[in-house]
This record gives sequence, structure tokens and C-alpha cells, in this order.
Amino acid sequence: MDRFPEILPTDTPARFAAAVKRAAERLRAGGLVALPTETVYGLAANAFDAAAVAAIFVAKGRPANNPIIVHVASREMARACVAAWPPAAERLADAFWPGPLTLVLPRAARIPDVVTAGGPTVGVRWPAHPFIQAVIRECGFPLAAPSANASNRLSPTSAEHVGRSLGGRATLIVDGGPCAVGIESTVLDLTTTPARVLRPGMIHDVSLAAVLGNVAAGAGGGSAGLRSPGQLPKHYAPKARLLILEWRNEDDLKQQLANRQSPPSRSWIVAHTRIPGGAGFAGVSVIPHDAEAFARACYAELHRCDAAGVAAIIVEAVPATPEWRGIADRLRRAAA
Repeated sequence: MDRFPEILPTDTPARFAAAVKRAAERLRAGGLVALPTETVYGLAANAFDAAAVAAIFVAKGRPANNPIIVHVASREMARACVAAWPPAAERLADAFWPGPLTLVLPRAARIPDVVTAGGPTVGVRWPAHPFIQAVIRECGFPLAAPSANASNRLSPTSAEHVGRSLGGRATLIVDGGPCAVGIESTVLDLTTTPARVLRPGMIHDVSLAAVLGNVAAGAGGGSAGLRSPGQLPKHYAPKARLLILEWRNEDDLKQQLANRQSPPSRSWIVAHTRIPGGAGFAGVSVIPHDAEAFARACYAELHRCDAAGVAAIIVEAVPATPEWRGIADRLRRAAA
């Protein structure tokens, strides 16, 4: 029988400090802790402890060929995880760290194979959330931390989402409030020329090119030889069927649903521009037509739809502009 997870609050300085101490004790002992980052909640283990990292794969049901990002709390710690730190990495760290950018570099010998799925590279990131920063500093070692959810399912942006997805498989959850960014980090491969975006995010390729001068967008989504998480064709998926649609008005939307055999009464609409009335639908959510606000709210709305038990989630298509590219990527994989 699954154990109930223990949830640690961080809403006062004393509770924050106590949660840091407790999480660090668990991690030093080779255990797992679900904790907040500014992107999504992560299921963390000591990145230098192969057995602890292997337990992440078991808890999530994660494929062994899907590498895990290593989280650090300083540039010095990042350099200890990689075999080379090129000038491009220094410029990007100056511009975007701490923050939602992962850099893929040649791995250091100390990084276990299980972290990199046996590959020659490792993704490293210095997250901006104060709690995970404090835990890493307290531990003195980096943390391997994929999203704290069952593999391929919706990423969690609250402690409640973690508990709902993993249950007793995450026995210690730190509640750091809702995530400020809301989707996973941008992943940039610096082992290629030009550097290549392996997973788009809220730091988009135009911003990266302003620092590096030239960045290639797009990467293969095959299941072998992955250098980054988030490249599997189906990922970030709710339990309900997810459709991405454009519609002129409410009648057009209902006709499209009829064509797809998706009854409006079992369909939840997530809209940002053409907002239907609520009558006849299972529900209607409105997210601002702003990329940062949409990213912050997107997973939480999809979790809400799943909790309502709907058959289909209909998301209004987002603009095809750089700032929306990471959101479009998550929705496309969720709908695959």
C-alpha cells in the first residue's frame, strides 16, 4: 500500500528553514524529495548517487533512455558537472542564470551514467527558485530532478499536483507555492555548432541568439540517443484527450467538436482570444493572451480539467511567434 506523502510548508522563515534542513537530510541519505523550482516541481536526488537517481526512474516509471537535468546553485558547481565550460556557456550564464535555461555540455566523469542515459553529455541548470537553491547549498552537491509526476503525464506546478500524480511514491513533498514560470526550462545544446535548442521554453531562440549570435531551432524527437528530456513525441499529457483547435465563433467550435465526435458537454474549453459562453460545455477556462501568463497557468488548468473528469480538453491554438514556441511545443506533445 502506498504511504501518504508528507507535505512540508515553507510559508514562514522558520518553516522554510526547517523544510530546507529536512529535505537536505533526506537527500544526503540517498532519498528522494519533491520540491519546487520556478519552472515545475521536481523529484530530486543527489546527482552524484547513481542508486538514488535510479530510484527516480522507478518512482516516475520513467524510460531509462530519457536523461535527467542536473540542478546547481553556482557556476562553480556547474563546472564540476561538466568536462568543458566554453565561453558561450559563460555568456549565457551571465544573461540567464539563475533561470529557466538548461545548458547541454560534455559530462564530467563524476556524473553517473543513469543521469545521462549513458550519453556523453549532461544538461545543467541553475534554477531561480529560492527553496531549491537553499537545499542545494545545504547539501553541497547538485540535484538530479526531472518533473515530479508519473512519466509522460502533466507536469506539476503545485504540491497538490505532485501528490495527485505520484501519491506515496513521493513520500516527502515541499510546498513552495505555485511555480512562477509554469513550463519546463529551455534546453540548449552547446556541443554543436551552432548551438541548438533541444527543447523550447520561455527563454526563446531570439533571446538566445541575441547572446550567441546564431542559434539553431528544432531537434529530433526520436526515442534513442536523447540529449535532453522533453523530446519524446508524446509528453506532458493529461488523462483526457487534448485537441488544439482554432475557431471563428462558438458555432464553429461546436461544429468542429461534432466532426471529431467530442460532445460539448464532455469537453472543457481553454481559450485566450475567442472565448465561448459556458452554456453546453463541461467548462470554460480563460487564460490571458500573454505568453508568460499563459505558461504560468497552462498546466494548472489542464490539471483542473483532469480533476473534473472530462473526456476532452480543447485548447485554443496559440500564436506562431517565438515567445509562444515553448507553450506550443508542450501542447503539441500533450495532444500527440
